[in-house]
Amino acid sequence: MKDIAKRFADNPLLSPVDIPASREGLEITCLLNPGVFQYDNKTWLIVRVAERPKQKDTVISFPILTQTGEIHIIEIEKNDPELIATDARVINYKGVDYLTTLSHLRLLCSEDGHNFYEPENYPHLVGEGMLETFGIEDCRVAQIEGTYYLTFTSVSDNGVGVGLRTTTDWKNFTKHGMILPAHNKDCAIFEEKINGLFYALHRPSSVDIGGNYIWIASSPDGIHWGNHHCIIKTRKGIWDSKRVGAGAAPIKTEKGWLEIYHGANENHMYCLGAFLMDLEDPTKVIARTIDPIMVPAEEYELSGFFGNVVFTNGHIVEPDGDTLTMYYGASDEFVCGAQFSIKEILLLLKNS
Repeated sequence: MKDIAKRFADNPLLSPVDIPASREGLEITCLLNPGVFQYDNKTWLIVRVAERPKQKDTVISFPILTQTGEIHIIEIEKNDPELIATDARVINYKGVDYLTTLSHLRLLCSEDGHNFYEPENYPHLVGEGMLETFGIEDCRVAQIEGTYYLTFTSVSDNGVGVGLRTTTDWKNFTKHGMILPAHNKDCAIFEEKINGLFYALHRPSSVDIGGNYIWIASSPDGIHWGNHHCIIKTRKGIWDSKRVGAGAAPIKTEKGWLEIYHGANENHMYCLGAFLMDLEDPTKVIARTIDPIMVPAEEYELSGFFGNVVFTNGHIVEPDGDTLTMYYGASDEFVCGAQFSIKEILLLLKNS
């Protein structure tokens, strides 16, 4: 499959070796799926940083957070008969699932959109409390009326849900807890109210009935959500047959709200596509791409911690109104950049 992405020539922009670990005894395994925003005349990424202890030949070790915020290291012998470790991302031990890494969110900024650095005096965002003991992941950022809304995946042995924090200065944050309970993720809030309501895309999951589909909900305050509708489902036999999930905040165009989304097939290959929602009633999907607009193709997308993955939850619409600068995670290990033409994406949409 050929895609329409114009990848940055200097990809990957960020690799695990480019920033320091959060504490002694841990090493960064992956940089993943940054949220993106503009602030203080700079481009900012809020990157998911996944860490674990340096691994030994005979032992799997991984960190978890206690409810009081302390890091506890668990070590399991690889030959333990109660260990199931066939996935690089998740293991099962004595019937309990654990992540192999612990993720937090790190702020990086850039004057040119290519060379990112960690500014001084900005905090790391870390898991807090019983619903975030396995970390927080994959933040999406929406700016609405001067406030930045951060939606992210909260992970614990209780399940996977959507957390929310808000800020106006990126140094002080208001915590709103879990706004969508387990099992849910991939929550992207629209950056404009529609008929006085907040809207958000999200992805509840069902093991037995239904599937990993994209839903939409509305809210009077951005915190309490209801009026849920399922709007995008997986499609049998093609690139998004196994799961779909929202990317960043939808983009307002003359034709409708344009959303870049990810889809995966049964072989866990992640690609990107797009769909269009009605401007006045975004519960109505107008059109959707048949083929993906981006597929794993470069070496850094094909090979890494978990290969064959391109995954985005952050972008910027450039001043020309057509150029979409997208930052994305590649192979669950690297942060990369690419550009698209919004007009070109719209031309690929087929009426639903």
